[in-house]
Amino acid sequence: MDDGGYELGFTITAIITFIGSWIYCIATYGFLFGVGLGWLPSLIVAVIAGALWPLIVLAIGAVLFFIFVISKH
Repeated sequence: MDDGGYELGFTITAIITFIGSWIYCIATYGFLFGVGLGWLPSLIVAVIAGALWPLIVLAIGAVLFFIFVISKH
């Protein structure tokens, strides 16, 4: 069984989420704590988001669909 698609989605989602949440930690807690300790919660959030990436894509698709449908009216 080939899980290449799931693994690719996991990797892309985890990297984007990790970078975004690490930047958030730096902005929220300052440079010292954000860079020094912010990687740990960022890693945890990235793994969870990576595991749930199909649901995230589905939610984004649903929101875009509703925005498209509402903008037509």
